[in-house]
Amino acid sequence: MSASIVRPYGDTTGDGMVQLSFTLPVPHDKRAEGAALQLARRMGLDPALLVHAKAMGPDFTFFVVYGSVTHLVDLDEVEVTEREFPLLSAKDANTAIKKLLRRKLVVVGACIGTDAHTVGIDAILNIKGFAGEKGLEYYREIKVVNLGAQVLVPELVSRARTEKADAVLVSQVVTQKDAHIHNTTQMSAAFREAYPAGQVPILVVGGPRFEEGSAASLGVDRIFGRGTTPAEVASYLVHEITVRKAKS
Repeated sequence: MSASIVRPYGDTTGDGMVQLSFTLPVPHDKRAEGAALQLARRMGLDPALLVHAKAMGPDFTFFVVYGSVTHLVDLDEVEVTEREFPLLSAKDANTAIKKLLRRKLVVVGACIGTDAHTVGIDAILNIKGFAGEKGLEYYREIKVVNLGAQVLVPELVSRARTEKADAVLVSQVVTQKDAHIHNTTQMSAAFREAYPAGQVPILVVGGPRFEEGSAASLGVDRIFGRGTTPAEVASYLVHEITVRKAKS
């Protein structure tokens, strides 16, 4: 077998064992457990073992199944979005911003729609930061306007215009019924309607469920996923401003 072909690992190398969790809209009983195993087998787990089942109220059951799959993974076919800009220290980012703009870079951030999860946006913006890194509020040459949670798109656009924002950072954690997709496309469309062509702020969205490479289809400039640090965001903003300045 090629070194680029791998199988899941459970108890021994190459045994193909995986663990899967899901919920079925049925009360917890023997029939529900049988249904969970049927689903697991139809998904390719053979043999499939039910290792956990718990009622979620009177009409739902949560399951964890464990079993072996025959599927292989070809590492050569995996596409990864590499960072195309250097990772800057806070000092270097401040120096670059001062040289590029001769003023502070204005960043407006928010959780839009019904999303009330501010942990992600706060990790990037607040001075306390994330993973040992200070947030953008720590950067001397960045002015941060954090609007918090459940911000309506028109309100975000209006505040961005008032603040003359260079960049808008939006966090989306709620993903039920693809709410993060709908909110992001609505937001990007609203900014393009409100600003003249070529003058839209840098639009950045972050969240655990966004797919890498989908920025263009969502109408934004950049997507950041789980584990993103403030330094990565600051470095990207410097990179994007540099690119835009070169084109203007």
